[in-house]
Amino acid sequence: MKARLSFIAGSLFLLPAFLLAHHSAAAYETSKQITVTGNVTEFHFVNPHVLIYMTAKDESGTVRKWQGELTSPNRLVRVGWNKDIMKSGDAISLTGYPAKDGGNAIRITKVVLKGQPLPSDLE
Repeated sequence: MKARLSFIAGSLFLLPAFLLAHHSAAAYETSKQITVTGNVTEFHFVNPHVLIYMTAKDESGTVRKWQGELTSPNRLVRVGWNKDIMKSGDAISLTGYPAKDGGNAIRITKVVLKGQPLPSDLE
């Protein structure tokens, strides 16, 4: 019985570490920010993270696919977002932390949609 209680207590002690690890920004270079401008191809207003997919031209003019990750829909609803806030083809600029592996992914800190900044608490 004592061993069982020790196991349960130890498990509860470690639980916060596992929860925080899920929300880590470890995959992103948080010491610099980039801005990517293009057009929305997909918008997923789903848990655990809202995702924006887009195409953007790089410096050479080649069209590249990008993925942007945001916070949860619950937080974004509180500042006025909804599942219909953007659609495929909308002009968009995403600012945020680039992927450390050099991939076309960004942890978004600012969204400008059709020339207007969207309200957020992303930083």
